[in-house]
Amino acid sequence: MALIRETRVDGLFAGRVALLENDSRSSAIAKSAVSGRLALTPTGLVGDEQADRRVHGDEGKALHLLPAEHLVRLQSAFPEARHLYPGGLGENISTAGQTECDVCIGDIFRIGTAWIQVSQPRRPCWKIDHRTGCDGMAAYIFLHGIAGWYFRVLEAGTIAVDDVMTHSERPVGAPTLMAFWNLTRNERYPAEALEQLATAPGLEPDWRTRLQERAAYLRRNPIAVAE
Repeated sequence: MALIRETRVDGLFAGRVALLENDSRSSAIAKSAVSGRLALTPTGLVGDEQADRRVHGDEGKALHLLPAEHLVRLQSAFPEARHLYPGGLGENISTAGQTECDVCIGDIFRIGTAWIQVSQPRRPCWKIDHRTGCDGMAAYIFLHGIAGWYFRVLEAGTIAVDDVMTHSERPVGAPTLMAFWNLTRNERYPAEALEQLATAPGLEPDWRTRLQERAAYLRRNPIAVAE
């Protein structure tokens, strides 16, 4: 694991809740590029909205980063897709040079005048397929662990395009986001590994509870691992 200590912010994106294309349901997955210095609060960028704050926008999911490398990969795998450009899949930040293989749960970064901490990976949902017009894209993202990740805001501040996102701190033994993906995608992974993962400093509490509950189930039903 080779941490890239500094990454430039190539794009910042925000959006309003609106009806999805040809659908009666609402979403803010369509983000537009914004300029100037933006206020970043514990619940996200000022001016950005979320339709369902259970999955994006609370304090553990205040800011979503999607590496530009993933968009290139998706463009190659789904050449017919719509809206595969920075901000098109709901991300707030676009960077290049670091992915889930480099970044760990609990990593702390300084960006502009704000301090942020990696809290969890994004879990892709049906809105990605709908947005891009490609059935199976969300499943592809899930399979390869290329959904990007969320930050919580430790200290509010302002951020802007071309700011440098500087790595400041990493908890001892922190799992990479890719390791987290590999463990949590496997429903039969040993309970001990899930319990250990649940102790990762900085991990969002709802994920901690989910992992502990899964581990408890596997201990009560060891055949679920052996099958």
